[in-house]
Amino acid sequence: MAKRILSFTLNGKRHDGVVPDNMLLLDYLRERLMMTGTKTGCDGGECGLCTVLVDGTPKLSCLTLACSVEGKTVETIESLERDGRLAAIQEGFHLKLGSQCGYCTPGYIMAAEGLLRRNADPSIDEIRAALGSNICRCTGYVKIIEAVQYASVRLRGLKAAA
Repeated sequence: MAKRILSFTLNGKRHDGVVPDNMLLLDYLRERLMMTGTKTGCDGGECGLCTVLVDGTPKLSCLTLACSVEGKTVETIESLERDGRLAAIQEGFHLKLGSQCGYCTPGYIMAAEGLLRRNADPSIDEIRAALGSNICRCTGYVKIIEAVQYASVRLRGLKAAA
């Protein structure tokens, strides 16, 4: 099996390692780097549990070869909290009860984070479109959309209604 040296930035820190050419980013993050906040779900790009940001864009890590992030920036759910403080989107999920069992939450949060970085004031339709490749089996999605709206308001510096 062919291997290569992989150099990329992970959650703000430079990382260098050896990776087999056929290893998925999901497996590399979880098994080699212990970034277990990125969840394994369908292994086929259908559920969104494994969503991470690659150069700020949401990507399904179960469909992304690890070697393809050479020279890029990868962010996992572990990157969002700063000095013990939740990011706006994490706070939104907490306060608006966007998490049910919580298993899908990291994927939703990363997809929403990518959206809010591109568009700080998304419409409900834009939120639905951005989260459309993520599946939750526990909720009707209303609370998830409310969590993204809360984070949008907070990021724009407006007073969010609790």
